[in-house]
Amino acid sequence: MKKMKRIAVYIRVSTIGQNQAGQKREIAKWLSGNSIDPESVLWFFDKETGDTLTRPAFEKLQGAVFNGEVGTIVVWKLDRLSRKLQDGINTLCNWCEKGLRVVSVTQQLDFAGATGKLIASVLFAVAEMEQETRRERQKAGIDAAKANGVYLGRKPGTTKGKPARAMALREKGLTHDEIAVAMGVSRRTVIRYLG
Repeated sequence: MKKMKRIAVYIRVSTIGQNQAGQKREIAKWLSGNSIDPESVLWFFDKETGDTLTRPAFEKLQGAVFNGEVGTIVVWKLDRLSRKLQDGINTLCNWCEKGLRVVSVTQQLDFAGATGKLIASVLFAVAEMEQETRRERQKAGIDAAKANGVYLGRKPGTTKGKPARAMALREKGLTHDEIAVAMGVSRRTVIRYLG
């Protein structure tokens, strides 16, 4: 008997301060509107940058795709997959070639077929442009602050948090994600501290 493929939801926020609840609520509304029980869906959550595909939950999603467990992937917005044009297009094309349905809830788009790929390429290009524009504005602001003697930057050798605190929290039984939230740093930083 052929195993039925499941629906997977991928949610990503970039920073610890951002909240996944808004994305989850919109996606749950879409699922309910399509008579899909949100409890029957595979949920994948990342608190990582979209500049890289090396993200824990994204890698688990890719594993589920590779194992043939997933037939549909639902995202809040396409840029949740990637902020890089090439990474986003390659991922989406690979999924579509495997016969997966990819849906962006807020953009009301289904990326099956050639038209879907064309639209996706435009959306990924816009996401990458937004990211680059944000970086340019940030750099311009820092350069202006430095010129006015206001911005001194982080002192060499300093860290956002204290590695010893991360170790103490781990000894109390907290997970990497819980330590990251408690310290206001990324999960990746916690892993580096606990090295």
